[in-house]
Amino acid sequence: MTILIKQIDSNASESWDKYVYDHPGGTLYHLFPWKTVIEKAYDHKTYYLAAANSASPNKLTGVLPLIHLKHFIFGNSLISIPFFDMGGILADNDEIEKALLAEAIKLGKSLKVDKIELRHAHAHSCFEKLNLANSVASTLRTHKVRMLLKLPESSEVLMKSFKSKLRSQIKKPMKEGLESKVGGMELLDEFYNVFLINMRDLGSPVHSKKLLENVLKQFKEHTRIVIIHKDNKPYAASIISGFKDTLENPWSSSLHRYSRLSPNMLLYWTMLEYACDNGYQYFDFGRSTPEEGTYKFKQQWGTNPEPLHWIHISLNGKPDDEEASERSRFNIAIQCWQKLPVSVTGILGPMIRKNIGL
Repeated sequence: MTILIKQIDSNASESWDKYVYDHPGGTLYHLFPWKTVIEKAYDHKTYYLAAANSASPNKLTGVLPLIHLKHFIFGNSLISIPFFDMGGILADNDEIEKALLAEAIKLGKSLKVDKIELRHAHAHSCFEKLNLANSVASTLRTHKVRMLLKLPESSEVLMKSFKSKLRSQIKKPMKEGLESKVGGMELLDEFYNVFLINMRDLGSPVHSKKLLENVLKQFKEHTRIVIIHKDNKPYAASIISGFKDTLENPWSSSLHRYSRLSPNMLLYWTMLEYACDNGYQYFDFGRSTPEEGTYKFKQQWGTNPEPLHWIHISLNGKPDDEEASERSRFNIAIQCWQKLPVSVTGILGPMIRKNIGL
């Protein structure tokens, strides 16, 4: 039977999402609504490739979401998918994976992109056997890890499993009068105020509020905002979104000026408590670089690091140089960013951030 590859639009979104839910490797970031989220927020072109066989053309056998990021400074790439840890190819077998990859390379050449980046949670054997043309080179990177925590049957059991030092750190902000609340769109302004200041302090451009608003709209049944506050002033905040048995935490921030009160500890405990008490089996703390500060912070909660497998496929005949990555190209701006007023970063940040795939 012949493998058919086609681009999927919203008319087939239900079939796409059913395939993602049924596939053991499916993740939150494979779901079709991300196409809408990214298009509406940032106006990037998206290409959602699906595979089927000639005998049953309406039954999907593989999917590959691709987002086109094109900027004269930050490069010209197809990424699956940008801004998040995972995406990449889902398929029934290696042959279909190769067919989807071949179509992605064909698309990339037609768009004159420099590279294709596929972000997988696990290794894909098809890349090991791949025979690429002389003008195409692939590189596997496992320099980032996903920090996962296996959850017990209740938050009470989880709290008891922690060492006494960690329990004391969680209780400290409570003793200081900090409280938590969990909600939806009504908490977006509070979240964004914390997010905006924190990103400026870290020297990073902030995502558009429009992106977050669209996430809450498209994934409203499984997405929540967590706020840590005192006297109605937000000190820390996060966004969590569930998929299958895992609760993801794509964004979290806390205000440095309140760090002595440890709002971050109560923020993460509130997310873990929510995950346990809502039946999730895993909590995903997000990606980290081994042995860096955020890695050690997440490690103290009992997480297990799992290497992410990011495939970089160069289409311009040049090996993909990590030092010339988007992050590195932005280093000069990062050095100045912390000196800007928050109001200015709120305007300029989203204009820059939309073009940075990390």
